[in-house]
Amino acid sequence: MTDLSSVNYFTDAQVAQDPYEYLAYLRSRNPVYREPHYGVVAVTGYQEANEAFRNTDVFSACVSIGGPFPPLPFVPEGDDITAQIEEHRHQFPIFEHMVTMDPPEHTRARMLLSRLLTPKRLKENEAYMWRLADRQLDEIVARGRCDFLDAYAKPFATLVIADLLGVPDSDRDEFRARLAGHKEPGSRVGALDSEPVGSNPLQWLEETFGEYIADRRADPRDDILGVLASTKYPDGAEPEIIDVVRPATFLFAAGQETVTKLLSAAVRVLAERPELQRLVREDRSLIGSFIEESLRIESPTKVDFRLARKTTELGGVEIKAGTVVMLCIGAANRDPRKFDNPDEFVIDRRNAREHIAFGRGIHTCAGAPLARTEGQVTLNRMLDRVADIAIDESVHGASGDRRYGYEPTFLLRGLRNLNITYTQAK
Repeated sequence: MTDLSSVNYFTDAQVAQDPYEYLAYLRSRNPVYREPHYGVVAVTGYQEANEAFRNTDVFSACVSIGGPFPPLPFVPEGDDITAQIEEHRHQFPIFEHMVTMDPPEHTRARMLLSRLLTPKRLKENEAYMWRLADRQLDEIVARGRCDFLDAYAKPFATLVIADLLGVPDSDRDEFRARLAGHKEPGSRVGALDSEPVGSNPLQWLEETFGEYIADRRADPRDDILGVLASTKYPDGAEPEIIDVVRPATFLFAAGQETVTKLLSAAVRVLAERPELQRLVREDRSLIGSFIEESLRIESPTKVDFRLARKTTELGGVEIKAGTVVMLCIGAANRDPRKFDNPDEFVIDRRNAREHIAFGRGIHTCAGAPLARTEGQVTLNRMLDRVADIAIDESVHGASGDRRYGYEPTFLLRGLRNLNITYTQAK
């Protein structure tokens, strides 16, 4: 990469594969800096991104997924466009999902999820994870090699969330087939972050969960889906079925994305760094910090977007109302003002858990505790079941000349495949 000043972050294929040089360049200009192609203000500083995440009065989440695409459905007028945002909210991409909502709608939607993500339910789900991890590893241990994403990470993430949300056992094979890229072990039909399943994975999820909730409202049952079906707002009002379904389905889709990317990033480090693999294998108490450092150095979500609803100042830079702001999570987590030697994987990094891979403020990822537990369970069971985990050089090349492919998207950071070799533990 030569002339960084002319790079288009949103369309440059090389930047999609390795964004960090360009993001560091933006930070060197200013931690809050307007990129030249779409007028988007890129926030690459840790402190500045943290501030913007938390300031919901000034920064609206209505553009959180699309950023500058499509363009705003109105021409911003004045120094406070709150009324314009509300008038046109239905024209923003996936406006009906919690990730794009602002208070008070976001508060109501998040409350519905809180009935599900209880400490008791998460503990039950963790017990399922341990059993599932062994079942997934049973499929691959004897092979000696696999594409970790297809063979383990995707089906594992899908089935964990299916259990959390109470998908009946009889339906889980279909969820794996449709959403994890597997008809059966070893096959691939597409994933949520690449080829679509049917026309819209979220639509299929909404229809399926809608049927579950409607069925349990008509015929109440003492199960997890029954809890969702009976959930009321704090004022006692009964939500529409779709309002119960959407937070659950978005958690399902987004959780799968985050976890598969986290797991593959962590396992890649284990496979690339045999000295770290030995260290963690011998001292499992290091796994928690290993997961946090994996999240920091390869944040599954590269960027999140906000729309300035009021003219404001961030990091000493004036931002006019109507400006799309790109919160560069992957860059903020490598801000040298916050993290020493930020491009190095440091397993005992003192402040690793202060990363913002899961966002900050009211939009902090609801599934963050789930993702962390999935990471800990996976690494523990892999280290129990297989030894000598290494990168498959027949696919990714020899050490010093590795070839990895990442999803070609400006939004997410995740390997397209991770081929590893290993031996069965004795």
